[in-house]
Amino acid sequence: MSKTVVYEVKVMFGDCDPAGIVFFANFSKWMDAASHNFFVQCGVPPFRELVKTTGIFGAPLLEIHTKFSQPATYGETLQIHTSVQEWRNTVFINKHVVMRGDELLCEGTETRAFCVRRTDDPDRIKAVPVPPDILARCT
Repeated sequence: MSKTVVYEVKVMFGDCDPAGIVFFANFSKWMDAASHNFFVQCGVPPFRELVKTTGIFGAPLLEIHTKFSQPATYGETLQIHTSVQEWRNTVFINKHVVMRGDELLCEGTETRAFCVRRTDDPDRIKAVPVPPDILARCT
């Protein structure tokens, strides 16, 4: 079972559309930040350090699904509860539950992979198996 980490976001006026509702793409931006925060809070070194020891430069997004339940507006503080729903060989699925206190606003999943540059063509990347030490820190 994965750990769950909470990432807080303060909604700003500029995050909203003219109706005062958070523009949908901002939820994706916040989930992306919550994904990176998850690994940092679990003790995984930042990618700028990880690349030096493992070659892993990041965890690109491969697929995203989002379901909206309630709107949010500026001045509110949201909590994004992030965990890894599933670990596969070369990909993992992050689960995000966006809350405003006890109220569910949005749920989303992201499929990502830890990637390195290909040795035969450094302009291309490839997914690598989830490193055991990262798995251990996050579960």
